Amino acid sequence: METGRARILFIEDEQNLLNSMAFILEREGFEVKKACTGEAGLKLIPEFLPDLILLDLNLPGMDGFEVAEQLATFCPHNCPAIIVITGRSAEEDMVCGLERFADDYIIKPVQPRVLIARIQSVLRRIESDHETNTLRHTPIEINRDSFMITVDDKPVRLTKSEFRILELLMRSPEKVLSREQIINAVRGFDCYVTDRIVDFQICRIRKKLGQYGTRIETVRGVGYKFTTGDDCPC
Repeated sequence: METGRARILFIEDEQNLLNSMAFILEREGFEVKKACTGEAGLKLIPEFLPDLILLDLNLPGMDGFEVAEQLATFCPHNCPAIIVITGRSAEEDMVCGLERFADDYIIKPVQPRVLIARIQSVLRRIESDHETNTLRHTPIEINRDSFMITVDDKPVRLTKSEFRILELLMRSPEKVLSREQIINAVRGFDCYVTDRIVDFQICRIRKKLGQYGTRIETVRGVGYKFTTGDDCPC
């Protein structure tokens, strides 16, 4: 998939923003479908098969969170990427969106060049995710195609952001990554994400990995690393 030819579904009830941004994205070479409500957007998905969804949270009727939940039932194993575009700037809204479903989170007003950069960043990560199918450090295994993680051959359910953080750490075992590096790699350009969000997600990943959660080691004052040893102090 060439990023400039990707299919984008834009779900936004502000008609001026919807039309102007769709025009700009089409001029950049993207194929764009528009919807003013969540219900209308969901109806377009089976035929259009978008690579990425630009999703407003404050939609009439079904809001953005409900759309994302419905999307998970439509595409349980191969959901399109989601970039939230919203006026909600509270940290709890960002944490909720990023933790539950979003690949990126942009606060209005939207700058066209920033939006295009963020879209391209997310699409590049999708491309990168499909270059290698499996990443394994016994007994933890990641399959990028199926978006599945197993520990001792038992499936573990992670959110998108948790999956990407664990993958990033496992890709460079024993290498210390700062919180800033994790944010930049997982979220892309100019993203409103805090160190607190990274720490929160690391904590959740450790819990979900059970006894192997200690493989993610805290390097105080620096960041985190994934160790291949069994006894890492955290």
